[in-house]
Amino acid sequence: MLTFTIRRLILSVPTLLFISLVIFLLLHLAPGDPMAQVPLTVPPEVKEKMRVALGLGEPLHVQYWKWLVQFFWVEPKVLIDWLTRDSLVLGWLPDTALYQGELRNISWQTRGPVMDLVVQSLPQTMWVVGMAYVVGVLIALPIGIYSAYRQYSVFDQSGTFITMIGFSIPPFFTGPLVIVIFAVQLGWLPSTYDTMHAVVDWDSFTVQLRQMVLPVMVLAFQTTAQISRYMRSAMLDNLNQDYVRTARAKGLREFVVVMVHVLRNSMIPVITVIALGIPSIFGGAIITENVFGVNGLGYQLLIALFANDIPTVMTLTFIFAILIVAFNLIADVLYGVLDPRIRYD
Repeated sequence: MLTFTIRRLILSVPTLLFISLVIFLLLHLAPGDPMAQVPLTVPPEVKEKMRVALGLGEPLHVQYWKWLVQFFWVEPKVLIDWLTRDSLVLGWLPDTALYQGELRNISWQTRGPVMDLVVQSLPQTMWVVGMAYVVGVLIALPIGIYSAYRQYSVFDQSGTFITMIGFSIPPFFTGPLVIVIFAVQLGWLPSTYDTMHAVVDWDSFTVQLRQMVLPVMVLAFQTTAQISRYMRSAMLDNLNQDYVRTARAKGLREFVVVMVHVLRNSMIPVITVIALGIPSIFGGAIITENVFGVNGLGYQLLIALFANDIPTVMTLTFIFAILIVAFNLIADVLYGVLDPRIRYD
């Protein structure tokens, strides 16, 4: 297993480099000019200087190399410095375009470092979208297990009906719907998410929970619908296997048979769905974040797309690609943990 993990880690390096090259070429070959939003009163020579400052006057391979250096060399040093709160080189100023005399990856829209924007938006994404995913998984697993064990029961048929609704109705419909019901008609919960709200005591924590309820509800509904169906299908495949009948014939309690033997084997395909769904925490809730005003990574990605902010779009997209590759590896490793028959030689 250790050999397999190391081999996959080494293989992920050229994979990520190829993905970064594809993202870079696609975005830079797309139509649009970041200088189009500059006021017409700005003289042409000033616009040209601004274009050179943004790196638009250099060849593509030079821009790509500079972006790689900024992403893999400059920004990690900034992160280490920020985490340790101990400047590695004297004279560094946080939230500036330069670090140790090297240019950071600058957003064309905000004229500030892209990674600073990511760090500022990440807590909002983790508060809302991350919590929704955890809640969705915790609800989906027992629903899928019990639906399979009580196949064709009232509970199973009701769960199937509700999950089909969750699959069919998009968040741009369920979001405004829950706002109208719980915020406008009933007045129980706020309709928008206050990004500037700070949790300092129990009362502010209660306010934070209240404003999280609606977006978490919308996102968790979709997660529950998806994972519960996979869980039910995997459980049904294993409940009729010979080893289950053998375990029952040996006199094992039904709870042990279902929750130990059947569940462990059933979790193997479900782990893939859960692991590969984690990257969607950071970028898959673009619509929901916009409906409720959550200033997360998905919201920032949408703004950057509309503004033709290539550095921000490229950085966020590549971060999502890194997460997908990483959680693919984690899912493969968990296969061997859950099923001793699986070994990677």
